[in-house]
Amino acid sequence: MLALRLTRGSHPLVLTRRLLVAAASAGVGFLLLCTLGYASAHPAHASTSVLRLLWCAVPLAATVQFAVAVARTDPSTRPRPGLFAVGLGPVRLSVLAAVSTAVSTTLGSMVALLFFLHLRGDLTGLPFDGGAAELLGAQAPLPLAAALMLLTLVPLASAAASGLALRSRPVAPSEAQEAEELLAPVPAPTGLPWGVALTAAGLAVEAYANRGSAGSPFPLPGRLDSTPASVLVGWTLTAIGLAMAGPGLTHLCGRLLQAVRPGAVRLLAGRVLMDEARRIGRPLGIVCAVLSGVIAGSVLYDGGPRPFGPLTTLGAVLVLGCTTATLLTSALEAKQSRTRTAETLLRLGAPASSLRGAAALRALVLLAVFAPLTWVIAELAALPLTG
Repeated sequence: MLALRLTRGSHPLVLTRRLLVAAASAGVGFLLLCTLGYASAHPAHASTSVLRLLWCAVPLAATVQFAVAVARTDPSTRPRPGLFAVGLGPVRLSVLAAVSTAVSTTLGSMVALLFFLHLRGDLTGLPFDGGAAELLGAQAPLPLAAALMLLTLVPLASAAASGLALRSRPVAPSEAQEAEELLAPVPAPTGLPWGVALTAAGLAVEAYANRGSAGSPFPLPGRLDSTPASVLVGWTLTAIGLAMAGPGLTHLCGRLLQAVRPGAVRLLAGRVLMDEARRIGRPLGIVCAVLSGVIAGSVLYDGGPRPFGPLTTLGAVLVLGCTTATLLTSALEAKQSRTRTAETLLRLGAPASSLRGAAALRALVLLAVFAPLTWVIAELAALPLTG
């Protein structure tokens, strides 16, 4: 009940983010139900159905990541003295965040079920009822228990991940501690070597998958059931590697900004990047992996037919949208955590233009490092498939 009351009294932007989480949950739920419908209508194609279900794990993971990012920026789950006074400590706040996330994602799953049944023709009396009956396997009955089990995947995973993320969130530092963070050197993240190794392993798996089929690239981005599972394994390893390497690369960007006699703006931009490397580095790495996959797919099918189906398109939109929204939400969380530091600098006489210049400089440096990296990863992924 408290979660519902806090949801009703939230800022419109907070409600918008929760509605976006619900929309992403609806999209993933619809993909899972489509996979179940295909499996029910084609019992002889069990391996194809399993492959389709495995590919649904990619948008599911992107949606869970987005839900966690939204929960971390929710003002109602931020530790405050007033909430401590009524017994809402870190543990109960994490439970509250998990419940709020579960409400949003469950709403999306229910919408997905209604929309799926409507397009199958099981619900009549509305426009377009039964409009996609053949695509959704309406010729076979839908197992209700299996459908409900699949629809609970996103709410359960999102709620559990949100609760764990907020429970392990560090306590907000005081104003003096924040100022000492900007002056003291920040230890570098340690995942860069492992990230590079996993990225190389993922590229090697994708290259190995095409061995013995010279001149015939993957049927990507066609139907998901025609794409080998090794592509999914290789891309997943690449995405995990880039997510692990992202904080280290972001930290290096901060060091780069402070090289060779930095001024106040470069020093501030570099120290902030080093401080926020773990927070924004992982979403940056995942966006890099997603965009490299899109670029590699466009290189493989440049000038030829692109057999995008509606379900493939929906999955791609979900992954691109959720990863981009996660990056923007993480940037917003980083900005919120620096609010008191920015206010302190302004009180000390720092011009507002310097703070804006530092933010722009951080964005330009990250773009200059991660954009070429994305292109290189995409070219390396497509190179063995075009020979």
